[in-house]
Amino acid sequence: MDKENAKQGIGAESQYIEFKEGIFGFEEEKKFLPVMLEDGSDAVLYLQSVVNPELSFIIMNPFMLDEEYNPVLSEEDYRKLGTADEKELSYYVFCVIANEAKESTVNLKCPIVVNHVTRQARQVILSSDKYGFRHLLKEFEKEEA
Repeated sequence: MDKENAKQGIGAESQYIEFKEGIFGFEEEKKFLPVMLEDGSDAVLYLQSVVNPELSFIIMNPFMLDEEYNPVLSEEDYRKLGTADEKELSYYVFCVIANEAKESTVNLKCPIVVNHVTRQARQVILSSDKYGFRHLLKEFEKEEA
């Protein structure tokens, strides 16, 4: 959805994503609209509740932060998402914004996985100890040559 449509309110229902089990801590919230902050880029998005206009989250594409990010889903996760085809899945992580951008954190342990074919989504808990609940954004700064 582009910025102009986002300004006009909730867009076409085909843009919604649905969490059958909700999001951790917000289990009653099932339907969201992802809104790109920059046209054509899924690096950072708002995840806007369709029912509660006061509820939105900032989510980020984890692969833009860490090209080596390697979430491994369980068989149950794939079953609930309706596919085992990774090409049908997109991953996003929640971002908690701090006063200073570098102090903001992302949760790599519990990504949102979206089946972009069916628009079904699920927040998962990865079994790997490699990822934590709070990674500082400054951990992902690229060193300049």
